[in-house]
Amino acid sequence: MSRATYRNIVLTGASGGIGTALAERLAAPGRRLLLIGRRADELAVLAERCRARGGEVEVGVVDVREGEALSALILDFDDRFPVDLVLANAGVTCGLTPGHQPEAPGEARRLLDINYGGMLNTVEPLLPRFIARRAGQVALTSSIAALRPQPDLPSYSATKMAVRGYGVALRGWLREFDVGVSVIFPGFVTSPMSLRHRGAKPFEISAERAAGIIVRGLERRAAIIAFPLPLAILATLGMLIPPVIADWFENGFRAYVVPDDGR
Repeated sequence: MSRATYRNIVLTGASGGIGTALAERLAAPGRRLLLIGRRADELAVLAERCRARGGEVEVGVVDVREGEALSALILDFDDRFPVDLVLANAGVTCGLTPGHQPEAPGEARRLLDINYGGMLNTVEPLLPRFIARRAGQVALTSSIAALRPQPDLPSYSATKMAVRGYGVALRGWLREFDVGVSVIFPGFVTSPMSLRHRGAKPFEISAERAAGIIVRGLERRAAIIAFPLPLAILATLGMLIPPVIADWFENGFRAYVVPDDGR
């Protein structure tokens, strides 16, 4: 199979973590990136770093929950520069609080609006255009927690399972139109989000290494990009073995999540 090539890319969640590393990895001469995030200062610095790598960059300071504003931004970019790759990467986390107390009230719905609703707001505007052009690639950032939901991350796991389900179904639908779909399952990646997770983080890798794995997978138009491989295998097996055994194993990885500051 020939490797995918990209000229025009849309990336959400660009102002931190994996998104920032992906932007820098994708920036290159002959490429134009639309980088979308909530933090204008971080996006401005990132845009300059990407331009230093030869890429042309536009920035959109938009919350992915703002469907109309996000759609208008993406479609305006596509009108001028037909999009080859849309990366729905924006996401947040929450989890059990210290003492393994419940998630803060309203957090489950907030995650649903951002992790799943924001993904839909990013992807849906481009689908009719990809189908009409019979070209394009959709990439959705899910999580290893979608392969084996984590007891310390109930709402996060649920929203990332929703992203996984949508992506698998989307791939089956869009295949006849020659539109590719890749679902990304990162494990623990060093980032501000990961720093809030207090507990074991097996096989944690840097955001830069994660971005390299993702980009190589996208270029192969891989249906699934899961990493680190040992953790992906363990998570998958965790859904196949008897629950009592899986529960016993997970008991050694109890964790909690420090609430964020709303940024």
